[in-house]
Amino acid sequence: MLQLHKIREDKSIIVNALKKRNIDAEPLLSAIIDLDEKRRAIQTELDATLAKSNKLSKEIGVLFKTGKAKEATLLKEQTTDLKEASKQLGELLNTTAAKLQELLYQIPNIPHESVPAGNSDDDNVEIFKEGDIPKLNEDALPHWELAKKYDIIDFELGVKVTGAGFPIYKGKGARLQRALISYFLDKNTEAGYTEVQLPLMVNEASGYGTGQLPDKEGQMYHVQNDDLYLIPTAEVPITNLHRNDIVSQESFPIKYTGYTPCFRREAGSYGAHVRGLNRLHQFDKVELVRIERPENSYQALDEMTEHVKNILRELKLPYRILRLCGGDLGFTAALTFDFEVFSTAQDRWLEISSVSNFEAFQANRLKLRYKDEDGKSQLAHTLNGSSLALPRVLAGILENYQTKEGIKIPEILVPYCGFSIIN
Repeated sequence: MLQLHKIREDKSIIVNALKKRNIDAEPLLSAIIDLDEKRRAIQTELDATLAKSNKLSKEIGVLFKTGKAKEATLLKEQTTDLKEASKQLGELLNTTAAKLQELLYQIPNIPHESVPAGNSDDDNVEIFKEGDIPKLNEDALPHWELAKKYDIIDFELGVKVTGAGFPIYKGKGARLQRALISYFLDKNTEAGYTEVQLPLMVNEASGYGTGQLPDKEGQMYHVQNDDLYLIPTAEVPITNLHRNDIVSQESFPIKYTGYTPCFRREAGSYGAHVRGLNRLHQFDKVELVRIERPENSYQALDEMTEHVKNILRELKLPYRILRLCGGDLGFTAALTFDFEVFSTAQDRWLEISSVSNFEAFQANRLKLRYKDEDGKSQLAHTLNGSSLALPRVLAGILENYQTKEGIKIPEILVPYCGFSIIN
């Protein structure tokens, strides 16, 4: 959420910046400023009314003490009217503040200056590519056919138990999945991230804190009786660990990693491009979250990007990095780098990770602050990244490592799996 004082002070700058997102923010920002002026006027009137009421109350006390009961009674009638006026002004203030908050929630984050203009993922910019694309046999199969051939992932059985988008991993498929999770967590903890185990449901305040609500409400599974949401990513519970906190300067950098299943409705996802593991309603992911001082957040983003690079190098998967354009940038992000692995059998790139800097956008919602050298409260910066999302990493391994003898396991994973080939 953008800070209100910055909207007032830098309205034209924000309007121009949000044009990269193909948004005309002028009407919304003007409405926010007008509503804020109204809120301030109501607050001023309320403060004056309360001050007058308090002054009369003191005068009434003096009059009663000096035996001037009649005069005191007349003043009491005025205080009754003032209390009623204060009540009405208080209710109007709360209503106006709530409307103002609703409007503030509608504004996305301001893109970083390096974000390219663009309308969709077609306008994202490739900034790095690494790894050799393997040459497969002519009869190479996509991962959903390999899963069936070697009986390691059962999509049909998942439909029977739950529905489409809920696969069941079996045998060596389940062990490979577990191996990837352990490997990712080990890499992250070795890099100084603290591992946390997290709830798989969060309350509404947590959803608003990281920006999933109200922006992505339709994509989240909602447990209505308890008003809880199944998490779409571990980013949500991890970042909310510090909601309403003032963290000490000594605690920076704050670095967390966590493995969770993730749940997304993915409404409107159809077609061949979502077959198999390409898009699921439930999937596993290991997440990175960092909380930083503002001046260090972009160095932290670079460090997170290099960290994911190293993991993909060890897995020996061909990958590339994209700088997302304004039209493809997530609502809360200021800058995002997408990692994509090349699926040789599908002959296309598959997104496997996003690494993002949210700057102060989430922290403002979360009221996540720290004290600077002068003792003043400042908003921290938050970042997150997938390290990694398992479905498409697994798809890339199955497809790129397939041979006539079976599916070889990346060397780095063999100690975690306990086997070197699926056949």
